[in-house]
Amino acid sequence: MRNPKLATRYANALFEFASETNDVENVYQDILHIQKVIASHSEMKKVLESPIISQEKKHNIISAVFSKDITETAFNFFSLIVKKRREPELLMICNQFKKIYNHHHNIKEAFITSAQPLSEKMVHFIKTYLEEGSPFTVILHLSVNKNIIGGLVVKIDDFYFDASIQAKVLKLKAEFSQNVYAAGF
Repeated sequence: MRNPKLATRYANALFEFASETNDVENVYQDILHIQKVIASHSEMKKVLESPIISQEKKHNIISAVFSKDITETAFNFFSLIVKKRREPELLMICNQFKKIYNHHHNIKEAFITSAQPLSEKMVHFIKTYLEEGSPFTVILHLSVNKNIIGGLVVKIDDFYFDASIQAKVLKLKAEFSQNVYAAGF
């Protein structure tokens, strides 16, 4: 069962420890690396989340995969997660760590969905527009979804702006389904 409060506590503890040891940037890079490896290897995710596989085997797998690639701080934290049987929450902990890091560095992540890949000029325009007048640096995550037909969908934190043609068509469809005109013509 996923526990966001638990993930936040672990992420806060890791961030505070990394801050005390002046190792936040390295740990952040390690977190990104861990997420990338686990996301690209579905078998590893299944192993980490499996209640059947022993903690010792999980620790051995983690050691083999990560011990040479990440800092001692991140590796020890990862080992602690396995020891405390919290490895199913590892990706959630990594996401929470990224949120904490972004908050402390005034970074916002914007998720942009378009019907076709955006040109470099358009990406630069969107980034400049979103950062204008804001104290935040914006990191864009671009994706393509042909189902939106055209336009853009922008999501930043809790802000959601849907300027897609699909949304407009659905809105028109809903309006036409509610016939506001009197019948009998």
